[in-house]
Amino acid sequence: MSLQDRVMTEMKNAMKSKNTLALEALRAVKSELLLAKSNAETKDGLSEEQEIKLLQKLVKQRKESALVYQEQGREDLAEPELKQAEVIEQFLPEQMSEEEIAAEVEQIIGQTGADSMKDMGKVMGMASKKLAGRADGKTISDIVKKKLS
Repeated sequence: MSLQDRVMTEMKNAMKSKNTLALEALRAVKSELLLAKSNAETKDGLSEEQEIKLLQKLVKQRKESALVYQEQGREDLAEPELKQAEVIEQFLPEQMSEEEIAAEVEQIIGQTGADSMKDMGKVMGMASKKLAGRADGKTISDIVKKKLS
């Protein structure tokens, strides 16, 4: 079942259960998918990797918005953003824990022979490819910085 089909199924379920937060999040996913598919580069459809990146972008946007709202003391606005992020995350592969990411990063550092911050780009490139969809870039970056400093 394609991502778009899964989103449509969940939209129907959200409509039936009158879950407006989930419906809003799912509509955003559907909209982004349609926009991406209408791009000239993706006439033959989106790859799974592109779909995962799109979903990660949507989750990141919502989490960043929630953080801004929380900094401004607006929990009433932050909470729906976080709930929408949770709805979108259900379409992503299971996320790795920080310990699992750290183990993978250590393995990559061993493979590349990286020993200083000068090698961060090389390590990040490999780690981002290897962990795509299962870990967010900021977490990977933070762990790589800790290991190389």
